[in-house]
Amino acid sequence: MQDGASRNRFAGKVAIVTGGASGIGQATVEAFCAEGGSVVFLDMDREKGAELEAQLNAAKSQTLFLQGDVGDFALTASVVEKTLAKFGRLDCLLNNAFSFVAEGMDATLEDWRRVFEVGPVAYASLGTTAAKAMRKTGGGAIVNVSSISAFIAQPGRWTYNTAKGAVHTLTKCMALDFAPYGVRVNSVSPGWIWTQEVLKAAGGDQEKWGSVWGKFHMLRRLGEPSEVAAAILFLFSEDASFITAADLPVDGGYQGLGSEGLGESSTFAGSN
Repeated sequence: MQDGASRNRFAGKVAIVTGGASGIGQATVEAFCAEGGSVVFLDMDREKGAELEAQLNAAKSQTLFLQGDVGDFALTASVVEKTLAKFGRLDCLLNNAFSFVAEGMDATLEDWRRVFEVGPVAYASLGTTAAKAMRKTGGGAIVNVSSISAFIAQPGRWTYNTAKGAVHTLTKCMALDFAPYGVRVNSVSPGWIWTQEVLKAAGGDQEKWGSVWGKFHMLRRLGEPSEVAAAILFLFSEDASFITAADLPVDGGYQGLGSEGLGESSTFAGSN
């Protein structure tokens, strides 16, 4: 079997990626380009975005970086227009940028507004504009980044977990209403991934905290952004042509663990 990079699944295809200058977004931009596609990516970090654009274009990929906040709906409304102006079509959208506001019972009204506006509301807004553009060229695919946090309770995390839960339900609603456009809509739910936020929480010490947090996952490790990107590209591709309204966990078995954890102290640990 050919590996993903050699399959060239996205030759002639165009994607929009939000939060594309780091983490899962960056890994998706790079992977999509590696398979022959062109990408418009949006990020708040002007320096990182411009650097990534320059690197990819120097490697003969076709990319366009747009600086901005997905909470600015005037900006996001123009993203699709700029994509069509540069590349003439739109085939895929990754709704990835999200506000990591993780507050509990003391969350302010502004906390709630921010996490929803730079989250499910932005996903819905850009998704609607993108789906209408995709319809004109025969359809396409949208992937929304949800989270394991959409399915569980975590202490002091009302805002973030609720907003990610909304993404899970929104995905199903979008999938239903965009199906007549020929647009499939799915989500991915990453577990603990070595993104900027997780690295920050680890103080940069992946070796120490990787072994601690790895115990939350059946595979006994954290994931890499590239592993989530691989799942996203699968959902973008024709390999997933009959998949819509689905959530794909990319969590190393996180959601499948019970209160026994890895079972290392269990009588049955290691038994067949």
